[in-house]
Amino acid sequence: MLEHGGRLRQAASQYGIALSGWLDLSTGINPNGWPVPPIPAACWQRLPEDDDELLAAARVYYQNDSLLAVAGSQAAIQSLPLLRPKSRVGLLHPAYAEHAGSWQKAGHQVVRVEANAIDDRLDELDILILVNPNNPTGQLWSRPQLLSWHEKLSRRGGWLLVDEAFIDSLPAEYSLAPLPVRPGLIVLRSVGKFFGLAGIRCGFVITEPDLLARLAELLGPWTISHPGRYVAALALVDRDWQSANAASLAMLGLRLRQLLTDCGWPPSGGCDLFQWVKCEQAVTLHDLLVIQGILTRLFQEPASVRFGLPKDEPAWQRLAQALTHPDIKRLSLFAHPQT
Repeated sequence: MLEHGGRLRQAASQYGIALSGWLDLSTGINPNGWPVPPIPAACWQRLPEDDDELLAAARVYYQNDSLLAVAGSQAAIQSLPLLRPKSRVGLLHPAYAEHAGSWQKAGHQVVRVEANAIDDRLDELDILILVNPNNPTGQLWSRPQLLSWHEKLSRRGGWLLVDEAFIDSLPAEYSLAPLPVRPGLIVLRSVGKFFGLAGIRCGFVITEPDLLARLAELLGPWTISHPGRYVAALALVDRDWQSANAASLAMLGLRLRQLLTDCGWPPSGGCDLFQWVKCEQAVTLHDLLVIQGILTRLFQEPASVRFGLPKDEPAWQRLAQALTHPDIKRLSLFAHPQT
């Protein structure tokens, strides 16, 4: 079983702290997401319809007509491996583990590739999968670099799959979504992270029409509920909120990075929605925060902790106070001794 952030009920049961007593920083989901309005009662009584407002809104937002709405990008991650013959798949580590798990489960050979060795290893691969920016390291690749790798792979029928779940708040020139579709290039987008709407399970696959048709046939009808489609369509056309939110997230990401640095835990990477602290003391740091009711995302390999954004000022103050707890301060001195 792959572990994820957001398992708050499990933490509450394990540590004996009521659900209401937690500060959950274990996900990369925007804690101040798009404000969902009241949903018309009729939404709950209708089956999903493919010709509603969702696809039109998505085509404008992603600047591409060749896309398919799916039940979160997770649905695509689990299904795409079923649409290829057995292949040799290159993935970075650490990265979102569901990619590796899904390709392995489908019988493909998954190989670990270091970021600085992609060029050297590309000839060995049929498929290269990258999360851009990477989760949890925050590493970001430029559009020209990604297209160069895609060109080399596509010459021999390979795929470049780019998961852009955390890219919405970044400058538009990093995304491959608006580019004309081409064989072997697959882009995944999520409504859950930037918009803070993980609960409606809505994402998109952007790629060539033939592959979209095969994926749609595999997934079947009604992958997203009618209320989910209704909310996602409204969020995707709300340009004023999107602009303000992108600016806000950029500032909050910097604030979190600075707070961690000031408290002796300088991040090794991150993006607007999370910061990643790589250190040998990760398990102890995670546990010392847990006993204060603060849940972070713990990674065993490499040993590291990912911090999501606090929701409001009381949450920021609570995190700051926790990080200055004497036990955590002592641990930070051990983790980063002064020279």
